[in-house]
Amino acid sequence: MKKIFAVAACAAGLVLSGQALAHGAKPKHGGIVQTAGDLSFELVARDGATTIYVDDHGKDKPTAGASGTMTVLTGTQKTELPLESGGDNTLVVKGKALLEKGSKAVASVSFADKKTVSVRFSVK
Repeated sequence: MKKIFAVAACAAGLVLSGQALAHGAKPKHGGIVQTAGDLSFELVARDGATTIYVDDHGKDKPTAGASGTMTVLTGTQKTELPLESGGDNTLVVKGKALLEKGSKAVASVSFADKKTVSVRFSVK
């Protein structure tokens, strides 16, 4: 009887973990997607500009009044850059973010409602 419960618990765990993974957002803008604080963040570096798109369960999260910083680690080089609202659901990195293969970035964002979220990205 205990074996049946153990097998059922393992099966339930596998099913639920698959749903948790499926809950993860897919890139809409060709970037790197990470989730933090029930929000999805997509980091997009294109044409010398770096933008973070913010979604709340698949819906655009307004970023008016939001600000923050993005710290980029590339090898031994550490760069801190300000983040500003870019309108709609975007945060724009002010300055040149050196995002190359192997770089890691941490964005700390404070929204207008004073909620603060930190999200980590790894460039592959």
